[in-house]
Amino acid sequence: MKKFVKYALITLLAVAALLVGAGFYMLDYALKPEELQTRSRDIPGSYTYLYTDYPEMQPWVDSLRANGALRATLIKNERGESLHALYVRAARPTGRTAGIVHGYTDNALRMLPIGYLYSRQLGYNILLPDLHAHGGSTGDAVQMGWLDRLDVLQWMDKANELFGDSTRMVVHGISMGAATTMMVSGKEGLPPYVKCFVEDCGYTSVWDEFRGELKNQFGLPAFPLLDVASWLCGLRYGWTFREASALEQVKRCTLPMLFIHGDADTFVPTWMVHPLYEAKPAPKELWLVPGAAHAVSYRENKKEEYTRRVQEFTDKYIR
Repeated sequence: MKKFVKYALITLLAVAALLVGAGFYMLDYALKPEELQTRSRDIPGSYTYLYTDYPEMQPWVDSLRANGALRATLIKNERGESLHALYVRAARPTGRTAGIVHGYTDNALRMLPIGYLYSRQLGYNILLPDLHAHGGSTGDAVQMGWLDRLDVLQWMDKANELFGDSTRMVVHGISMGAATTMMVSGKEGLPPYVKCFVEDCGYTSVWDEFRGELKNQFGLPAFPLLDVASWLCGLRYGWTFREASALEQVKRCTLPMLFIHGDADTFVPTWMVHPLYEAKPAPKELWLVPGAAHAVSYRENKKEEYTRRVQEFTDKYIR
């Protein structure tokens, strides 16, 4: 009997050690991907991406750079981290500002196509932050929007400082940036100058997104590996996969929100937009983009229609 108990304990400890090791691997795989260095930190490569995928933007971006109109700014967040953003003032003062939030392993530069929409086409000031561990901001691990929501709140204040007290603001995010936007939207005591939100293909929660990727990429169920990785994330980074929920946050959002999602999205599956939209109190609007895969609704599905829908929505709340 003693031998059985001994072997059982050894087996349990071995399984526990294996699970913890696998949990750390998953955590680093998800939150410290190589793309942070090879894509998000690669500024020359980001310009190449812009000019290759959006050649119509090159004259605008080159003009901004030549005239010193594409500017950088920094803040320190409450955790003492240095965060970087780009901004462009409107050609003519309008009192309208767009805060534009990038996705997973993207950066502020790679969001300039949406910046072009607001700045060049709609006449807004634009502020494009690099989230923690992305672009020019410090950090070494993705926060999946949860702690980022607190940083975006600080960026709102910085935008108000940069562009003047009369600014009226929309926050527009894509993919992880859209989840961040929704996480921000449920925060109590939002500044009065924030008028509405646009979320494009954001996930319901980090748990749901990672559960889907665990199944799709590795053919594994959520239990027990995802539970262990979430617990380790709480120990290492101070947040867990379940608490990082855009779904719970939009339930508390009383400001208008436009939901955009491609109906062919499999990375952040299209089904996710429906519970998000249902959970959000009115006012709200939903656009399912025909044929659009993940995060390409603007690029591949009629930039004119995307711009028109965003303009019609924001014009209702930002005059």
